[in-house]
Amino acid sequence: MFNGATVHGITGTHRLRHPAEIPLLVVAVLTTLMGYGAWFIIISWLASSSEATGMEAEVRRLFLDGGTFSQVLLVIPLVPLIVWIVRAIMYARLRASSVQMSPTQFPEGYRMVVEAAQEFGLRRVPDAYVVLGNGQINAFASGHGFRRFVAVYSDLFEIGGKARDPEALRFIIGHEVGHLAAGHVSYFRLIFSQLVSYVPLLGQAFSRAQEYTADNHGYAHAPDGVPGAMGVLSGGKYLGAEVNTHALADRATREKGFWLHMSNWLSTHPINTWRAHALRDRSRPGRIMIRPPESTAWFPPPAPSGSGWSDSWPTPQQMLSVLNSTTMSVPSEEQFGRYPGVSYQTPCNELRWASPVPAQTTPMPPSGQPVPAAPEAPTPTAHGPRLPETVTTGTNGSLASTSADEPAQTPRTWDEGQ
Repeated sequence: MFNGATVHGITGTHRLRHPAEIPLLVVAVLTTLMGYGAWFIIISWLASSSEATGMEAEVRRLFLDGGTFSQVLLVIPLVPLIVWIVRAIMYARLRASSVQMSPTQFPEGYRMVVEAAQEFGLRRVPDAYVVLGNGQINAFASGHGFRRFVAVYSDLFEIGGKARDPEALRFIIGHEVGHLAAGHVSYFRLIFSQLVSYVPLLGQAFSRAQEYTADNHGYAHAPDGVPGAMGVLSGGKYLGAEVNTHALADRATREKGFWLHMSNWLSTHPINTWRAHALRDRSRPGRIMIRPPESTAWFPPPAPSGSGWSDSWPTPQQMLSVLNSTTMSVPSEEQFGRYPGVSYQTPCNELRWASPVPAQTTPMPPSGQPVPAAPEAPTPTAHGPRLPETVTTGTNGSLASTSADEPAQTPRTWDEGQ
């Protein structure tokens, strides 16, 4: 209880924690304490025997008529008990109906759990379960008492076979074990931050900061699993093999507008484009409220942004001309992702880290000028992608020279896995 779930102490690993998480946690705790303080004051006031008239009488009647306010007053002191019971039932249901990973059942996935627990310094190996997904792509981490567990939906687990993308599954398991290592499922943490989830925008921002922290753990454990994980989370377990990570990350800088930001502010998880941008560029933490600047895009846009003016969108004739004169930078061998038992010549990550800019197939454009080659895609390494000799870094398609032997961005210690 007082030493934390890991050997790193109750605060966990500082370099893997998103810098906004702890400040938001402090705000969450203060919000909860203020909520309980307000509850105590209201109960004391209602229990007073003084005669009330006028507006005071109306307010008393509002709290005592058995309506919504009365129910809230009754539920608030029961929140710790409700959280305990809900977690107990969830853990019991997993133990009763799911497949438990072990050295004899799904040993490949269980090894990933054990290795992540060892890398993050967990004192005990958490339970791990495969849950019937019924088409859903999901995984979660939780606990009950001093016990901790992770669960992976079967549809998501299917991506992790040797013929598919085991590194993507390793990243996702590292993400979930990271929640445990960072203390996100601690009972007392939930109790002292529970009420903030009912505060618009603030509760979701706190949750997104925790998700970025878990992503940092997943990246530290399996950096090669980033493109596969983002592919399956955005394109699904079959089409995920066709998702270009650079295109997804660059769109975080170009898709703008109030409503796009609102969709992120109301979400408990970072939107996929912002998440991919944070996982590709390890020099800065993931954005919580405001999109990354367009200057951080690595390639020119292959298609117009949905936030642009409609008159900037091409006509069907213009786009057909582009489609007829260009091709993918790295030709894909399959239309619907990777399948078990099928041999592919092109490595999966070569497709996912390819340049999102189509390559010209005609020798000369209509203007008679030489056709510029599409930028070369950065090569993924253990520290994330590296920029090639020449890549697009500006918003207007200008080229900047960067050595292939140097990282794309200067790493910072807050999210490195070393």
